Amino acid sequence: MRYRIFLAGATGVIGRRLAVLLRDANHHVIGTTRDASKADALRAIGIEPVVVDVFDAPALARAVADANPEIVIHQLTDLPRGLDPAKMDEAIRRNARLRAEGTRNLVDAAVAAGARRVIAQSIAWAYAPGPEPHVENDPLDSGAQGVRAISVGGIVALERAVLEAPLEGIVLRYGQLYGPGTGTDAATGASPVHVDAATRAALLAVDRGTRGVYNIAEPNPHVDTTKARKELGWDAAS
Repeated sequence: MRYRIFLAGATGVIGRRLAVLLRDANHHVIGTTRDASKADALRAIGIEPVVVDVFDAPALARAVADANPEIVIHQLTDLPRGLDPAKMDEAIRRNARLRAEGTRNLVDAAVAAGARRVIAQSIAWAYAPGPEPHVENDPLDSGAQGVRAISVGGIVALERAVLEAPLEGIVLRYGQLYGPGTGTDAATGASPVHVDAATRAALLAVDRGTRGVYNIAEPNPHVDTTKARKELGWDAAS
């Protein structure tokens, strides 16, 4: 089925890959960027561009209403190119605000516009310490301290906004991304996932799965991906 899809973060590492896959699947994609200079690049690949700041709630609401999407996809992040360690502390705080305030604005706009489904990017390394591998209903690390507490707080707010909204909210908890554009070409972290495999999970979630959370990572002893494989038909290797 062909959908109208509002893709927030269409020029990000996953967003730009996903935009092409959605286009190739014959969906009508309206993609956002904060940078007006990137609008032409989106248009050149067949994506209808919208320049909007997710923190400007009224402007975002108008943009989503004008797009009239059935599905809204949240691939927004605010991280430095290549995950530059010298810039990460500040970026983690910005990203947490984006996940909390930006997600709330986007979900509110989606609900007001009558969208039926929201798909949002989260992370698979925010679980509280406990028996592994973690499944999706294991608690998040709300007792974290320091910088981790900031990051986990943003994730908790993001997931709550998506899952408690009066629509089909789907959260994809990605493992540590690697591959082109991510800053590393080799699998790293406890639960890695190639950026292309992560992108495919978002594509599958357009018309598969039900409200809830899905771990998206390569096979590893830390997070269980059975649910994504069974309900989304996702395979890290395909």
